[in-house]
Amino acid sequence: MTTSLKFSDLTTGKPQKVTLGDKDICVVRVNEEVFAVADICSHAEASLSEGEVSGEKIECWLHGAEFNLRTGEAITPPATESLEVYEVKRDGDSVTIQERRR
Repeated sequence: MTTSLKFSDLTTGKPQKVTLGDKDICVVRVNEEVFAVADICSHAEASLSEGEVSGEKIECWLHGAEFNLRTGEAITPPATESLEVYEVKRDGDSVTIQERRR
């Protein structure tokens, strides 16, 4: 399962929510790279696409937990569980997001 969007529609540092099947994904452009992680914070039911981005980190707006966008790792409490990370492929202006193969 994949979803596609345009690189030119993404603004650096501004998270955007997209849907992949039945899952909400938080997509973030950081300069020339694009990252995709689960949209729901692993600590509480809060949408990360409403959070603040700083470099390769995103902060949950509800309780301030921070996550690494590249790895999904929970960096600061209260979150302790990592986020699911999705595979991102960019070809010019086309960005494709899909679940990682296990």
